[in-house]
Amino acid sequence: MAGKVFFSVTMSLDGFMAPEEVPVEDVFSPEGQNDPRVRRWMAKWSELQAWVFPLRFFRENLKLGEGGEEGRDNDIARETFERTGASVMGRRMFDAGEPAWPEEAPFHTPVFVLTHTTRDPWERPGGTTFHFVDDGIESALDRAREAAGDRDVRIAGGAETIQQYLDSGLIDEFSIALAPVLFGTGIRLFDHVDPDRLTLNQTRTDTSSRVTHLTYTVGKR
Repeated sequence: MAGKVFFSVTMSLDGFMAPEEVPVEDVFSPEGQNDPRVRRWMAKWSELQAWVFPLRFFRENLKLGEGGEEGRDNDIARETFERTGASVMGRRMFDAGEPAWPEEAPFHTPVFVLTHTTRDPWERPGGTTFHFVDDGIESALDRAREAAGDRDVRIAGGAETIQQYLDSGLIDEFSIALAPVLFGTGIRLFDHVDPDRLTLNQTRTDTSSRVTHLTYTVGKR
């Protein structure tokens, strides 16, 4: 039996899943570290994702050492990882992650990258192989479903990729970790999604001292 297609992201209280974009090369260049735009981006991103960094599962998965916090946040992070049999992501997310991920990339499953250019698969230690798909979101999803087997497919991001899958009616379920931060500007999660095409049903709520986890199923009108 095929698994579900889902996404799971952290969102600010005012609806943003990332700060305003800055060039990837600026974020990871020595010169960029002194750029006020980059420093502001890093500060806001760190504030948004602060609930993840102390978790035992996060530390284990990135091989940052033993220990870390347990509890409901940690359980949800682990459950999300364990249900995922393959992921789909946009090329901009891949380009941002490529210089930042450790050699043993944290997915440990096949990842299908949406792109307009051809590239051979990129295999990393620990079970992650990036496959580059240049013939559309449905083709990438078909390949991810096949790779995932009876596990779920995660649409990893970024926002534009999630929006494309939502607007095409290809998402079964999603979870938001709602963080108590305000961005004011940035990349909105639900921009460019036609609200008249979708219905949402809230199926689960989990709270912790840092975030509120909201889970919804998605239907078509």
